[in-house]
This record gives sequence, structure tokens and C-alpha cells, in this order.
Amino acid sequence: MRTELRELLSSTTGLFSAAAWSVGTADGVLDRGVLGTRWHGGPAATEESRWDLASVTKPIAGIVVVALAERGLLDLDEPLPRYLPAYAGGDKAGITVRQLLAHTSGLPGGTPLYREHPTRESLLEAIRTGPLRATPGARVEYSSQGFILLGLIAEAAGGAPLDRLVAELVTQPLGLTATGFGPGQGLPADAVATEDCPWRGRVVCGQVHDENAVVLGGVCGHAGLFATLGDVERLGQALAGGAQALLKPASHAEMIACHTEGLALRRGLAWQGLDVPGSPVGTALEPAAYGHTGFTGTSLWIEPERRRFYLLLTNRVHPSRSTPGIETVRREFHASAAML
Repeated sequence: MRTELRELLSSTTGLFSAAAWSVGTADGVLDRGVLGTRWHGGPAATEESRWDLASVTKPIAGIVVVALAERGLLDLDEPLPRYLPAYAGGDKAGITVRQLLAHTSGLPGGTPLYREHPTRESLLEAIRTGPLRATPGARVEYSSQGFILLGLIAEAAGGAPLDRLVAELVTQPLGLTATGFGPGQGLPADAVATEDCPWRGRVVCGQVHDENAVVLGGVCGHAGLFATLGDVERLGQALAGGAQALLKPASHAEMIACHTEGLALRRGLAWQGLDVPGSPVGTALEPAAYGHTGFTGTSLWIEPERRRFYLLLTNRVHPSRSTPGIETVRREFHASAAML
């Protein structure tokens, strides 16, 4: 294997305790590796270590939603109350599933609801009754609340818990045996640590980092999945090859197309497009590239025309989310990886 990416990630001392990466095509891997320790002073990170994917959960939940639409179990252009009747009659009654997927629902972005709503019921009620930030369809605002609702919509339409739907529609078709929500489900427990969390009073390891997801029980549409390097690598290869094991070609093409033309940011259905300027991975990838990042320091990006994937897993929130530098590392990683 090459040394460029290992040297780049090895030089970022202090930003994270561990990193794993893979770059390749639909047909094979060009470069991959694991370095560092699961927490500062802890055991070495290995191929079997499980990473908190954070918001990389969102496109996986999005695949579930689109797969259910393929099966005729939901309609992307139906409004919220069709699947969540409690939303009838309010200011959110006209939001469609498609708008939730494209982050154009008008729901607010990062909101620490867990601070005032410590139970699942009260947190979900806060989402239902909270104010919109914009008229649905008028602008892009990245919203985890929207993907919390998408997880509930998937459960209502699919007639099963979200973790089972993810297994049936994503992980099992691809053979991802070490991917799932949280430390349970019979999966390995050797997670990579995330934050020394003031709210929990401890270093988090094996529990989802996102606090709203903790209150919701850890199985959510916006965060909560853990996976090994090899599993996310297989997902990347599948996507680079057109996602044929997961979706019909037309459905996959619809997911990765831009649904926010004329707005400030490029968004597909659950995927982020390559914004220039402003992309978190820089501008070295092809203009049609799509992907997603995660707050814990994870990312998965695809170049569909080159049939390439770029995977970077770190625990950049360990021990603190305030440590700067992940933006630079992501840009430099993708600039170097695109040259392989």
C-alpha cells in the first residue's frame, strides 16, 4: 500500500487518537489502513474496531426510505401527516418526505433539545411543536430533526423498527456483519472512544455521541450507527458501482441528483453535493461527487463518474469536540486521495 495518506494522518497528532481510511473503486481498494489507539493511552485501533458514524447514518437511513418508496410503501411527495398523523393541521403539515431528505423542510438545524427534553416523548413533542425556520422548500438548512422524523416515517411505512429496516434493506444485502446501532445487536463492543462528555460525565465509548440520539434510545434516522472500516468500505464500493444491490438505477440516480437547484447549497436525497466553494472535502473531487460527513470525524464520498469512493474515519471529538483542524485534514486527505 502507498504511504502518502498514512503519513498525512499520522502527522495530525492531537486531533484524534485513531484514524482509518480506504480509497478505491467499485472493483477494488487502492489504499487503506488503520492507525492510532481507540482512546488516548488505550489499545490499538484495529480492523475490528467500530466507529461512531454520526451523521453518515443519515444517507443510510435515506437509502431505507427510498427503498421503501421503490416497494410502494411510501411516496416521497406525500406530506408528513400521511405517515405521522400527529402532524396534521400544524405548520409542518405540508412538509413532504422529499423535503426532509433534501434538508428543505424548514425545520431548524443543530438544536440541543436534550438539555430541556430528557425523555423520548418530550423531545419528539418539542420537534412537533417547535417553530419552523423557513417556509418548506424555500431554503436549505441542514436539519437532524428532519432525519429524526424520517426514521419515524420509515418505521410507520415499513411496519418495523428502524434498526430492522436498516438490516433488511442495507446491511444484509451488502454483507455488513459489523454494522448496527449502538453496542447491542450482538455486534462487537470494541468501539473507538469519542468525547469526554460533560453532559454524561464520562468518556463516551460504544454509546452514540449525539446527545439527542441518546435521549431517543440510540436508534434514529440522524445518528447512531456504528461500523468497522471493512463494512463502510464495502458500502463505498457498492455505491461507487451504482448501488445495484440496494436500489434500482433510477432510484439511485434520483438520490444523488441535485434537488436544490437555485438554492445556496447542493443537496441530493440524504446526500450532500459538492459545493464550490464550501465543500467540507475541498474541491479535488469531480463536480458530480456526493457524500456525507459525520460530526465525530467520519466521512464517505463517492465520485460516480470515476466509480471511486473515499472513506475517512476518525474520532476527532476525542477528548473534546472543540479541538480545531478536522476541516483541513478532510480537504488534504481528499486532495491526496484523488491523486491515487
